[in-house]
Amino acid sequence: MNDIPNDFLDLINCPPVAALSTIMPDGRPQTTVVWCDFDGVYVRVNTMRGFRKEKNMRANPKVTLLCFDPREPLRSLEVRGRVVEMTETGAMVHLDWLSEQYTGASPYFGACVPAGLKETETPVLCYILPCHVVTLDARKQKGKSP
Repeated sequence: MNDIPNDFLDLINCPPVAALSTIMPDGRPQTTVVWCDFDGVYVRVNTMRGFRKEKNMRANPKVTLLCFDPREPLRSLEVRGRVVEMTETGAMVHLDWLSEQYTGASPYFGACVPAGLKETETPVLCYILPCHVVTLDARKQKGKSP
C-alpha cells in the first residue's frame, strides 16, 4: 500500500506532529521532528544544507515519516518511503509556507528563527515517494462497544 488515504491527509498536511527517521552512516536510526505536507504524490519536508538528516538522506534515501495529532493519540500515519529529489529550488518558498501553516508567522528567517541565519543556512526541499503506508485509527466508533 503506497497511497495515503483521504481520511488521514489531515495528519500529513500541517500542523500535527511529524517525525522523520533517516539512517546514520553506522546504520543507526536518527529521528527529527519536521514540518511536512503532501502534494498528492510526494511528501515534502524541508531541511538545511549540511544538517545531519540532509546528509543521511543523500547517503541512504530510505526514510520513515510518522505523523500524529497529540489530541488524537489513537490515530497515526506512518509513511515509509524513498527520497527521490533534494533541491534548493523552491525550498525557501516552501519553508516560508510551512512556517505560516505551523506557526502562523512568516517568513521563516525572521519570524521563526533569527533573520541572520538566512546568511548561513540554505533550505533544501526533499521529495519523498511513499512506498508503504500504515494507518492506525483505534478510536471507539460511536454506538459500538470495545
